[in-house]
Amino acid sequence: MDTPSSRRQFLKTTSSGFGYLAFAALAQQQALRAGSPLAPKNPHLLPKAKHVIFLCMQGAPSHVDLLDYKPKLGTDTGKSAPSIAGRYGQAKLMGSPWKFNRHGKSGLWVSELLPNLAKHADDLCVINSMATDLPAHPQAFTQLHTGTTQFVRPSLGSWALYGLGTQNENLPGFITINPPGNATRSYGSAFLPAIYQGTKIGGNGLPGGGAFARRMGGGMEQASIANIKNSRYNTEAQRTQLDLVQSLNQSRMAQDGGVSAEVEGVIESYELAFRMQAEVPKVLDLSKETAATKNLYGIGNDSTDTFGKQCLMARKLVEAGVRFIEITHGNWDQHFNLKAALERNCEAIDHPVAGLLQDLKLRGLLKDTLVIWGGEFGRTPHSQGDDGRDHNHKGFTMWMAGGGVKGGMNYGKTDEYGYEAVENKMHIHDWHATVLHLLGLDHEKLTYRYAGRDFRLTDVYGSVASEIIS
Repeated sequence: MDTPSSRRQFLKTTSSGFGYLAFAALAQQQALRAGSPLAPKNPHLLPKAKHVIFLCMQGAPSHVDLLDYKPKLGTDTGKSAPSIAGRYGQAKLMGSPWKFNRHGKSGLWVSELLPNLAKHADDLCVINSMATDLPAHPQAFTQLHTGTTQFVRPSLGSWALYGLGTQNENLPGFITINPPGNATRSYGSAFLPAIYQGTKIGGNGLPGGGAFARRMGGGMEQASIANIKNSRYNTEAQRTQLDLVQSLNQSRMAQDGGVSAEVEGVIESYELAFRMQAEVPKVLDLSKETAATKNLYGIGNDSTDTFGKQCLMARKLVEAGVRFIEITHGNWDQHFNLKAALERNCEAIDHPVAGLLQDLKLRGLLKDTLVIWGGEFGRTPHSQGDDGRDHNHKGFTMWMAGGGVKGGMNYGKTDEYGYEAVENKMHIHDWHATVLHLLGLDHEKLTYRYAGRDFRLTDVYGSVASEIIS
């Protein structure tokens, strides 16, 4: 039986290192038997994917310069843009400054800005018909993650963890790397129990990850999960302290009638944090990776080092059983200085993303891991100033690979200039429904009762894009 006294006795009768690891394994088995909220759950459907890696490009990448080839836009450069809702009548069309070429057996069109990703064209399902509700960053970024532009709702990662549980009780089931400091909703659990919210690594503009160093006045500092180490107490003392705190929590819950989602969330979070102390440092440690692996991700090169380390960590987290990993790369909001800024952004992510896909394939993980790339909306085909593009929420591009999606295909399309989705439009609600479906979850059945009604990620909307599922 797992009691405070049994834990202390178990630790006393074994060496400190082995004792904790053995106890953690025992605790995990007991937690699973006891119905832990993080225990693996049966999906609604036969899942295609077990894990998700969401590569979030905050700021809205320009689809017409990267993955949505529009030859007519190039031909008509300089002409007045067609008026859409009276907004763009005075703007001038601007063709992409970069060349597009066909790649792979599928012949997908990919910009010269993404030469390494282009080598994986036959793995990519490029969705050219994405759409969202508003062309404003805060609202669109929130909708991308939660399905709504204005209300506080659980994030996609939280819904996935709530619906499926995790495969490693010693790690969070949902980890977000380098999230924006002003976008906590992107990984929050809202009214779901707190145990389902994302665990942050890095953020606020700092590189994420245990071995992810940043320059600080000539020295090196590492970003990691906050408070993962206890400098005051050893493992046994921490366990004794935690037992006291948990007994108080249990007493409070008994006073509240034996049921309290908030207190239960605190209890589970404390236990998970205790177990994480042994597991997290191993996963975050990239020092034992081979030189070949590091080169594959572009680690060691100034332009690709940070994002390469983040992508490598994502692979390690998948191997360790983490259900949902999100990595954010910012500054894709190119209203001006498009040419230099977009080239710089693509240089930072192209090599690492291609390395991630290659590494997942080599390890047999891509078939069970859904990799997603994209931002909150796209950019206009017309220019803003001499060298920029404005926001465009009516038509933009995301891609997915692995995890049961068909590779080497374009799904949907925008008009001849790239303004608006005109075929197989995929709204954010449809995209959420499709991602959940690939994980084995029916978006209409994945609900949580709150404030007297059943809530779901897709509200009352959403259709699964079955055409892209293998």
